[in-house]
Amino acid sequence: MKIGLLARIEAKPEYADTVEGLLRDALQLARDEEHTVTWFAFRENATTFGIFDTFEDEAGRTGHLQGRIAAALMEAAPTMLSTPPDIRPVDLLAVKLP
Repeated sequence: MKIGLLARIEAKPEYADTVEGLLRDALQLARDEEHTVTWFAFRENATTFGIFDTFEDEAGRTGHLQGRIAAALMEAAPTMLSTPPDIRPVDLLAVKLP
């Protein structure tokens, strides 16, 4: 894996639990994506969440951005998020996996 995405998601307080559920449910969607190598959803605090995922190449990253997880996040954004998701491409410099 050489590249990734880092997304920061800020939920409206009244939707924080719903956003958490959306991210937990997205795990199966990530498992179904052939080109997503690793996928992590996390919570920073009561309303701030994030996703970090990795890919072997740009085609995999682009496919993920056009996939079902991104679509679900964008659909939820106007209602459940206080700001649009902040999604940033990253290059991986070093990786340690089990």
